[in-house]
Amino acid sequence: MVRISGVVLPAKKRIEFALTYINGIGRSSSKKILEEAKVDPMKMSDDLTEGEEALLRSIIEKYETEGDLKRRISMDIRRLQDTGSYRGYRHRRRLPSRGQTSRRNARTRRGKKRTGLSGRVKLTKT
Repeated sequence: MVRISGVVLPAKKRIEFALTYINGIGRSSSKKILEEAKVDPMKMSDDLTEGEEALLRSIIEKYETEGDLKRRISMDIRRLQDTGSYRGYRHRRRLPSRGQTSRRNARTRRGKKRTGLSGRVKLTKT
């Protein structure tokens, strides 16, 4: 059981993919870290020695991961909202902030479709 940056890495996975379970480390940075530590990317995460674990921990400390990364991202969004920028306004309204159309699409960002009168049109006598 390998624990790095407060994350328990899965045991039966290659270390190249197991490092991506740490928030802020993707495939490319995982490869760079393993290359710098001179660890075989094909090695399973539970087969690491104590020295290799310590070396990986010291290299990963240089990266902004987990809580620090989430804190920085939330502070950046808050800064945009406080300055009153267009992107901050879109974040506040929970709409796409990178120019995508939101008239018909953006369902993942906007949520389930809401219709008036539970989706039915009331008939009136004329």
